[in-house]
Amino acid sequence: MGYVRLRIRELADKRGWSLKDVADHSKVNYNTIRSYVQRGELNTVDLSAVYKIAKAFEVTIDELVEVVE
Repeated sequence: MGYVRLRIRELADKRGWSLKDVADHSKVNYNTIRSYVQRGELNTVDLSAVYKIAKAFEVTIDELVEVVE
């Protein structure tokens, strides 16, 4: 099984957003956003949350998700 890392912090920094801003723009629970950022490498994610986060950043899911081998 592979691991992924969501590039939330990098994309938020480029926009000058806090994690709270990401949660507000994506309509994803703040604790979920914070958990994804703090855990770093993830083996499971909520795909609907990932979709909403990518949409908030106006990027594709491929641009948001980094596969970690």
